[in-house]
Amino acid sequence: MPTTVGRRTDRLAPLQRVTRGIDRRTATRTGIVAAVAYAAWLAVGAFGRPYNFFDMKIYHGAVVYWASGNELYDFIAPSTTLGFTYPPFAGLAMLPMSWLPVDAAGWLNALASIAALAVVLAALLRPIVDRLGWSLWFTVGIATPLAAAIEPSRETLGYGQVNLLLFALIMADLVGLRWRARRGTHYETADSALARFVYSGAWAGVGIGLATAVKLTPALFVGYLVITRQWRAALTAVGTAVGVTIATFGLVGAESRTYFTSVLWQTERVGAADMTANQSLAGLLARLYDSIDTPGLLWLAFSVLMLALGLSRAASARADGDELTAFTLVGLTANVISPISWSHHLVWVIPAVIVLADAAVRRREATRGLLPRATATPPATGVPALRPPIWYPTLTGLRHGVGALGLYLLFLISPIWPYEHQLPEVSHYQDGLFGALMENSLAIALIVLVAALPWRPGAEPAFYHDRLARTAQLAARR
Repeated sequence: MPTTVGRRTDRLAPLQRVTRGIDRRTATRTGIVAAVAYAAWLAVGAFGRPYNFFDMKIYHGAVVYWASGNELYDFIAPSTTLGFTYPPFAGLAMLPMSWLPVDAAGWLNALASIAALAVVLAALLRPIVDRLGWSLWFTVGIATPLAAAIEPSRETLGYGQVNLLLFALIMADLVGLRWRARRGTHYETADSALARFVYSGAWAGVGIGLATAVKLTPALFVGYLVITRQWRAALTAVGTAVGVTIATFGLVGAESRTYFTSVLWQTERVGAADMTANQSLAGLLARLYDSIDTPGLLWLAFSVLMLALGLSRAASARADGDELTAFTLVGLTANVISPISWSHHLVWVIPAVIVLADAAVRRREATRGLLPRATATPPATGVPALRPPIWYPTLTGLRHGVGALGLYLLFLISPIWPYEHQLPEVSHYQDGLFGALMENSLAIALIVLVAALPWRPGAEPAFYHDRLARTAQLAARR
């Protein structure tokens, strides 16, 4: 028996050597991340809808149909009236998935999208966790399943959409602009020309250009780059989008001509404006008018107003050194003014929650160290008395924190679906004013964010340096 026990102990020695380097804190954090991921999975089951890669089946069927020698835009999914609606460059990018079964393509897209979301969150949260002294992997490990559980992410993953991948392309340009403005130690110590090019940020704009070539709404970021005079990034974005589109014309000219002369203008291919899933301004107005179509002039007038408001606030945010909020405002504005913004398009609420939460933390930090103040000299004693510590710093940042939590819970619960209606069978006012409010709640939240999302002055000091450099250049020219 002792010999047997000794042998068993020897077998456990390699495991002990592995676990010896894992401290209790790491094990606890790993358990917390696993628990949050499980809770997010349960939340998707509780608040999400049945998912079966519906959109991926359309994309997959279209590229298989195309690869078989047929016209890409002639494909109509079985039992539907839906076909391929993206530009032909997107068809070329999706063409390799024709080699896979549709479920395999759907799961591969879901895994790639979650990985892209985690990378984006790491980039967005890195300046915050460095300032607060938090662990990056632990923070991202918690943030990723939380972000994946809300309406835009779970709809994107469940339907096999590409919104998180496009989101990652655009946010890559934010990172490139950061590196370009900073030119930090990574650039100085790079040991190859490729690494120096990457860390120089000279490529910023490529992501926006590629995203625009796949879906037209990211083109609004080009307008933002022009307004803020980020000329190089704007030209890079335009050159990338135009170059990719021209190259696609050279490869698949027939499909390109069909798309730009016909398919692009067939708005009925994507669905009616009043559908509950359309949480844009156009969808909101159509439902308020209880009509399948959006009132055109009213939508145009409000869209121009929201465009001016969103871009002006984005430019102000960048001028105050907060490029993340600027990008977020542009993305939210694009969601608002687009004729169709399905609920899975609304991924820009993810950085909006981060901005609100960080604004709350920053305001709370700003109140630390406040000392009691002396009151006026009391006439009886002649000795100045200390006024007790003011109480309101404990509430500083509360409204931003409540805003971040409320925004997250709104998009987690997504109250639009219990009040979903479809004309002409059922009026959008079937459940009264409260039902109409709930059915339009996500669209209302987007409009409020464009109008009121706070930015964080000095959050990204590198952009101050960029602005100072431009000011110095203008002064030298004068």
